[in-house]
Amino acid sequence: MSTPHIHAKVGDFAKTVLMPGDPLRAKFIAETYLKDAKLVNTVRNVFAYTGTYQGKRVSVMASGMGMPSMGIYSWELYKEFGVETIIRVGTTGAYQKEIKLFDILIAQGASTDSNWSSQFPIKGATFSALGSYELIEKAVRDCQAKKLPYRVGNVLSSDVFYDADPNKWKAWADLGVLGVEMEAYALYSNAARLGKKALAIMTVSDSFHYHEILTPEQREKGLKQMLEVALAIAE
Repeated sequence: MSTPHIHAKVGDFAKTVLMPGDPLRAKFIAETYLKDAKLVNTVRNVFAYTGTYQGKRVSVMASGMGMPSMGIYSWELYKEFGVETIIRVGTTGAYQKEIKLFDILIAQGASTDSNWSSQFPIKGATFSALGSYELIEKAVRDCQAKKLPYRVGNVLSSDVFYDADPNKWKAWADLGVLGVEMEAYALYSNAARLGKKALAIMTVSDSFHYHEILTPEQREKGLKQMLEVALAIAE
């Protein structure tokens, strides 16, 4: 049952998959949190592992960067490998001034500057991509129980990292968008099309208001609190 991008068998993946962007972060999560983790995919060095966390069977697999990559991997996991829930675990740049580094953003919905929604056969309309309410509720309860700083709301899934207009973000911020990332809209859209569950939970890695940014090592290993929320709500 291998696909062009995943060399695995049905049953190799758990019903819930955590998806960081970085293959090395997937490896770190598996080695740090999963018991008896088994490597189940290495195609294109996009590592995937399946093990258990506190008795629950959980998989972790990299998504790569951007919506095309997330769109491919999440579709194949949902469609071909029996995955029911994907939780994106990543980083985001904060648009709102009160949001600080290491705060957790829970993406209730995702706006986008991509033409991703143009594939949907609803002429003249734009699909609103939303996370699964059940997962949002669980994530909020877990953050509250652990007394973690978190925000729930809209994020921007952008195709552009280095924008030609350095001030465009301000228009999104004025609409209350919490931060920017590059994958949630595609993930939420695929989940909606296939009747599956999805959520994006992200740690703030930088701010558009302050000259602060996480180092690559912090991005890979310093996201402990957010990862433990995602693992706690894995089904």
